[in-house]
Amino acid sequence: MGEQSSTVIDRLAQASVLVVGDVLLDRFVDGKVTRVSPEAPVPVLKYGAARPLLGGAGNVAANLVAYGAGVTLVGMTGADDAARELAAICAKSSLLEARFVADPSRPTTVKTRYLGGWHQLLRVDSEETHAMAESIAAAIVAAAEEAMRHRRVLILSDYGKGVLDAATIGRLIAAARKAGLPVVVDPKKPTTSVFAGASLITPNLEEMAQFTGIRATTDEAAEQACRYVLGTCEIDAILLTRGEAGMTLVERGKEPLHVRAATHRVFDVTGAGDTVIATLAAALSAGTDLPEAVRVANAAAGVAVTKPGTATVLPGELRQAMGFGETAGVVGGADAASRIVAWKEQGLKVGFTNGCFDLLHRGHLYSLEQASRRVDRLVVGVNSDASTRGLKGPGRPVQDEATRAAVVAALRFIDLVVIFAEATPEALIRTLHPNVLFKGEDYKEEAVAGGDFVKANGGRVELLPLLSGHSTTATVARLRETK
Repeated sequence: MGEQSSTVIDRLAQASVLVVGDVLLDRFVDGKVTRVSPEAPVPVLKYGAARPLLGGAGNVAANLVAYGAGVTLVGMTGADDAARELAAICAKSSLLEARFVADPSRPTTVKTRYLGGWHQLLRVDSEETHAMAESIAAAIVAAAEEAMRHRRVLILSDYGKGVLDAATIGRLIAAARKAGLPVVVDPKKPTTSVFAGASLITPNLEEMAQFTGIRATTDEAAEQACRYVLGTCEIDAILLTRGEAGMTLVERGKEPLHVRAATHRVFDVTGAGDTVIATLAAALSAGTDLPEAVRVANAAAGVAVTKPGTATVLPGELRQAMGFGETAGVVGGADAASRIVAWKEQGLKVGFTNGCFDLLHRGHLYSLEQASRRVDRLVVGVNSDASTRGLKGPGRPVQDEATRAAVVAALRFIDLVVIFAEATPEALIRTLHPNVLFKGEDYKEEAVAGGDFVKANGGRVELLPLLSGHSTTATVARLRETK
């Protein structure tokens, strides 16, 4: 299974997928709360920045693009500034073809979230969900049918905003079946009959309870609920997503597959379902069988829930989540640079620091944790064995570079670790472009390697407080004295 899953991840970039559904604009307004309003008992948010992201079916498309897949996104917008903003976001990717149908009778759906740090203070929705005019529905179906000529899988992403009514779903499934495309559905309807003809539906526990009246709290109940749906509706398979319990796949005439959720620190489940359906469709498009596609999608969901907001998953993150390649969290410079670009696109502040970290001690922990508290993501450069020897002298390092990097990566407040071979991390810093460069307060700011580059690109250098009385060199000396 391991080698097969690794190959699947490599092939995700070959996927070609059509996504039809409710396209939203997710706008995040970031700021800082330092006081309560004297006018009312509410927090005062000091504005920091606003960042727009693709939401709803758009987030499904964004997850596919993150894998390197080719995507056509079909949906409905208003004829307004938010629609133009969505189009501009889509235009940034050569892999994403947006075919939006404008309906002047409604606004583009916008969800605006106000955040103090990563705590959501308020969400404001701008939307109108009245039934589509027949001319709008016909235009959406026509755009989808045109895209079916060069895509291999159809995703129906239903957020209940009006695009996927029963009639439109039926027309899209029929057209896809005629074109030979599998149809994967994220359902938001009260019954399953409207999805007749679909290849796979991916309900969660609440949706399945609505379909069947069964609370699928055990493997047996999950299988029972899935088989009930298969017995009452012409659907080929069901993937029931069960939160922390994992997933259950039931195909007609086959034994069920229960996949346990990966153990992760859950930060935010927003958009995890989008990641699941995008990964499933990409894997199927690349020729993967359904059980293996489910295993990969389960791992992708485990990565997605560790990220804030509507986030995407990168192939390197997925490979590490499934245990392929390097120790989890230890990556090469190019991989780290691509992840930092993705983090910055999400509006996250990225910090960098470095060291040999030979015999990790309390002083290291103190400085690293201080750095992590000042940014959203912290990347650590670890000197290679050769560069450590050049800095510390013969007999060092005590531990090899792979061990030192793995130990640092295991710390809960470290997001990535990169091993570098040079005496200073300046070349690596120029590759990564961090927002904040950290070094100990025993340095002068002008002497910090890479500091001029970071400041010239709008970042800053911060000197961290040190915890006195802790030194790897002193520890090594004491160990030698006891021999």
